[in-house]
Amino acid sequence: MTNITLSIEDLVYKKMRKHSEVKWSEFVRKAIMKRLEELEKLEKSQEYESVLTMLASEAVLKKDWDNKADERWNNV
Repeated sequence: MTNITLSIEDLVYKKMRKHSEVKWSEFVRKAIMKRLEELEKLEKSQEYESVLTMLASEAVLKKDWDNKADERWNNV
């Protein structure tokens, strides 16, 4: 089995320590596996390319969007 290092904010770590009954490594392993299964299903889908295009377009729009010019868009 391979190990990974994960960085989290101090506040999150403090909250996690309050719940020591949770096996956090197992929780993260399961979350990663679930996401991988979702991605594998998406890869098999005929809509895979259009979804990637949509996600890429959304990232570009977010990066280039200057909503400071119009404060009304901040809550959209």
